[in-house]
This record gives sequence, structure tokens and C-alpha cells, in this order.
Amino acid sequence: MTRKIGITDTILRDAHQSLMATRMRIEDMLPVLDQLDEAGFASLECWGGATFDACIRFLDEDPWDRLRTLKKHLKKTPLQMLLRGQNILGYRHYADDVVEKFVEKSAENGIDIFRIFDALNDVRNLEASLNAVKKTGKEAQMTICYTISDAHTIDYYKELAAKMQEMGADSICVKDMAGILTPARGIELVRALKEVITVPIVVHTHCTSGIAQLTYQAVIEAGADRIDTALSPLSEGTSQPPTESLVIA
Repeated sequence: MTRKIGITDTILRDAHQSLMATRMRIEDMLPVLDQLDEAGFASLECWGGATFDACIRFLDEDPWDRLRTLKKHLKKTPLQMLLRGQNILGYRHYADDVVEKFVEKSAENGIDIFRIFDALNDVRNLEASLNAVKKTGKEAQMTICYTISDAHTIDYYKELAAKMQEMGADSICVKDMAGILTPARGIELVRALKEVITVPIVVHTHCTSGIAQLTYQAVIEAGADRIDTALSPLSEGTSQPPTESLVIA
């Protein structure tokens, strides 16, 4: 039986963050939004990460206005953001009530999927965000930050994924920020996670080391449910693999 793989396109967030230091302006996005909305993506990552900071610091934009504008044009496709857990979109920890209000307003203004991560995989820094997202009824996608070390074993990742599902994750993303997840390791990891969780598994990687396309093919065959890609003008390099190529493959 043919299995449908969801595709999240990152061209409105991580793609230009990776290649252009998050400098894409809303006026550059507007001409293609209607077409993006008709493409059938599982979601469009369009907010969070460094976009909030870049809008204010470099682009003279209100990030909330940007989100509302995106939602106005993207009526069919779920909008996704990257949330830094207890750090929200800043560079320090914030109080729980601040986290809760930020999530509430993000949902009100258009975010449908919250990808929540802590750089050190400390789930204590994800609890407030997760609980806040669950209150809004939106999708809480908890994130495993992938790396390589003696401590980061398959069993470590299995235990982490099981804990996240127990906490209430609606989906779990394996986030390979450095692009170091190999095809063989990707197969091993996804199969292992499938043993302990039932929620959808998303795999996110970068082309930095030149193996991302092969890794995506491998993890899909191993059972991954969604992948992150970027439309070809802003793909590859330190960005994600091109959407078009993965769809054809």
C-alpha cells in the first residue's frame, strides 16, 4: 500500500535563515503565497527561530504583522513555527506565564503547529510550552535535537522520544541542525523510535555535509511520516534538500 509522506516546506523560515541570515522581507513573500497555499504541503514553516529577532533588529517589520499577513494569504495550509521552549524566541529563559501568553497569542494570530525544542534536550524546558500549546488545541510537535557523542546512543533517543510522547506530544521531530545524520544512522534511529512511540515522526536535516537527500530517502523507507524541504531557489548549501527533487524521488 502506498504511504503518504507529509512535506513541510521551510522557504518562509529556515531556508532563508540558513542561506540569507533570515533577511527575507514580507514583501518578497507576498507574490508567491497563494501558489504555496495551493501546493498541498503538510505545513509551511514561516515563523519563529530567528525571524522574530530579524524582523525587529534588521528589517523594520512587526513580526506579529508578518504572521497575520501570512495567515491571511495561507488559508489552506497549516502554519508552523519553531519555538525555543522556555526561551520562547529570545536568548534567555522566561517565566512560565510569559511563555503561556506568547503561545496563546501565536495561536490566535495564525500558528497551527508549534515545533518546540531545547538545545540540550532538557524536557523540563519544554513543559511550559507544551502545556500552553495543548491549551490552544494546536499541534504540539516536540523536538529531539540530534547530535553525535558517546552519550547520544540509540537508547538515549528512544528514552527521550518515549518521554515526550508520555508528556503529550502530538508528533516528534528529529532535528538534525548540523546535517550529520547519515542514511544508515537515520534508518536505525527511525526504526528504533517506531518501537516506542506511535505519534508521527518528522525528520529535519540540512544539506551542509552533502548527504541530506540520501538521508531523507532512507528515513522515509524506515517509516518517517514527514520531512522538511525547501523549494529549490533556497535549497541546498546549508538549507534543506529541494522540495521538487524529493517529490519526484
